[in-house]
Amino acid sequence: MPLPPAPSKRAALLNRSAFEAPAIVKTARKARSESQPGPLAEKPQALDLFDPGAAAGAGAQDGVTTAPAAASPRHKARQIAPAVAGNPSALPRPSAAKPKKPQGPTKLFVLDTNVLMHDPMSLFRFEEHDIFLPMIVLEELDSNKKGMTEVARNARQASRTLDALAGVQGADMSKGLPLDSTGHRDVGGKLFFQTQPLDMSLPISLPQGKADNQILGVVQALRQQQSPREVVLVSKDINMRVKARALGLAAEDYQNDKTLEDGDLLYAGSLALPPDFWIRHGKTVESWQSGSHTFYRISGPIVPSLHINQFVYFEAPGEPSLYARVTEIRGKTAVLKTLKEFNHLKNAVWGVTARNREQNFALNLLMDPEIDFVTLTGTAGTGKTLLALASGLTQVLDDRRYSEIIVTRATVSVGEDIGFLPGTEEEKMGPWMGALDDNLEVLGKTETSAGEWGRAATNELIRSKIKIKSMNFMRGRTFLNKYVVIDEAQNLTPKQMKTLITRAGPGTKIICMGNLAQIDTPYLTEGSSGLTFAVDKFKGWPHGGHITLARGERSRLADFASEAL
Repeated sequence: MPLPPAPSKRAALLNRSAFEAPAIVKTARKARSESQPGPLAEKPQALDLFDPGAAAGAGAQDGVTTAPAAASPRHKARQIAPAVAGNPSALPRPSAAKPKKPQGPTKLFVLDTNVLMHDPMSLFRFEEHDIFLPMIVLEELDSNKKGMTEVARNARQASRTLDALAGVQGADMSKGLPLDSTGHRDVGGKLFFQTQPLDMSLPISLPQGKADNQILGVVQALRQQQSPREVVLVSKDINMRVKARALGLAAEDYQNDKTLEDGDLLYAGSLALPPDFWIRHGKTVESWQSGSHTFYRISGPIVPSLHINQFVYFEAPGEPSLYARVTEIRGKTAVLKTLKEFNHLKNAVWGVTARNREQNFALNLLMDPEIDFVTLTGTAGTGKTLLALASGLTQVLDDRRYSEIIVTRATVSVGEDIGFLPGTEEEKMGPWMGALDDNLEVLGKTETSAGEWGRAATNELIRSKIKIKSMNFMRGRTFLNKYVVIDEAQNLTPKQMKTLITRAGPGTKIICMGNLAQIDTPYLTEGSSGLTFAVDKFKGWPHGGHITLARGERSRLADFASEAL
C-alpha cells in the first residue's frame, strides 16, 4: 500500500481518498516541498482518524460544504484547532512533572566505619546531602577487609565503591566527588575526604589515639568550620552516639536498613471487616458460586486498604460469620473467596486441625498450590512449625505435589557457642533441629489405627522424605519441586533471606517462619530483620501470602510465660 501524502496544514486530517492515492515519486515530493511557502511549524496534533466530523471538516477545505455536526465536546475541540493554528504559542503544552527541590539547606553527614561495613551502598542513601569520610575511616576499612565474613566482604565492596568514585575522569577530591557520577542518578550530594589536618579539640578524658574519638574530633572541627551548616554524625555504635551527644554534637543512627520503624506496623495478613459492613454494602455486593467456594465482589472505601491474598473476616453476635481471602483487586472493586474450613476433622491435614481462626488462614495458604511463598510469624507455641510440617507431609506423601521436604534454619545460638560439632552436614544440624524432632513426634502419633509396626514404618517413611540442610552451603543451588521450610527466619539478614528465596526453582514452595520477639543475631532488630523484609516486600504478590498467628496453642504454661515474661 503506498504511503498517503503528508497533511498540508496543522491539525488537519487526511481524507479517505488520500489512503487510496497512487505512490508519489521522490522528485515530485521534492518539487512540492520547494513550492510550499514554508515548513510546517509543528507536528500535526494526533486526532481520531476516520471520524465523520473530522473528515467533513477536511472536505470543506477542498471546497466541499457539509452540514455542521452536533456540538459535542470532541467537535468543540476541533473547532478550536483552526483558531489556534495561526498562533503556535496558544497551543496547550503538557506540563512536565518537575522533581521536587530539596527544602532547606543540605546537611553534611560524617559516616562512621560501621555504617559502611553494615551497608556498602550507604553512600548513595542520603539523597541531596553531602558525605564526609575521615581518614581514620579509610584506615579501619583497610584493616577489616581480610577474611570471608560478611563484614569483610562489605568492607571490600565499600572500598571498591570509593575507588570507582575517585577514578571518574575529572574528579577532584578537594572540591568533592559527585555521588551520581557512577550511575546513581537519584543522588544529588558530593563525597568529601579528609585531605588536610583539622583543628580537633576534645576533652582530655577522651584518649586521642582511639578511632572513635578521632572521628568525634573531626565532627567537632567540621561543625566549627562549616557553621552554620548542620554537621551530623551517622553511626551504628550506640556508645559513640551517646558520647557525641554528650559533647553537644548531632548524631543519628543509620535508619535506611530498617524496613519498618515500628514492629507493630508490620503487615498482619488479615483484616477484620467493620460491624456495619453488610448494612452498608449488602445491596451492592455481587455473589456467585463456583464449586465449593462462594465469591463476593465488593466495593467501597475499604478496597484501597486491601491486598491480594489478604484474609478478611466478619464476626458479629447473631449474624453469620464470613472468612474469605482477597483473590482479585481491580479498580475500586475486590473479589473475596470463601475459605476451606480446616477446623473440621474431615479436612484434617495429616491428622492436624486448625484450633483458631489464624491457623485456618495459615493452612489455606500452605495447602494452596498457587501460593509459592508463605511467611508465618507469631509468638512461641502458636503452631508455626507444626502446621508447616503437616502441610508438607500431606503434599509430599499423599498428594505427591512435591518430591521432598527440605528444612533449614539460622544457626544462631541463644547462649554461648558449644564449639565444633562432629559428623556429616545432617548430623551437625541435628542439635539445631530439636523443634523438628518434637513436631515429627507429635505428627507420628496422629495415626493410631496402624498399630506399633505401622507407626514405625510411617516414621521411617517420613524421615526418608525430610532432608536437613545447612544454610552455609545454599549458594548456587536450585531446588526443583521441593517443599522448603526455613525455621527461625527472624535471625536472618535481608541479604541472607534473598539468597535463600532465590534458590527456588520450578514447582518449589518456600515457607519462612519466625518470632520477631526472639531475635538472637547481634545488630539485628525487628525493623531490620530479613523476615520483616520478606513480609513487607511480598505483600500483595499474587503468589505469596502472610499471616500472623496470634494465639498460642502449646500449653497454658507457655501462653502465660509468653505474656508475663
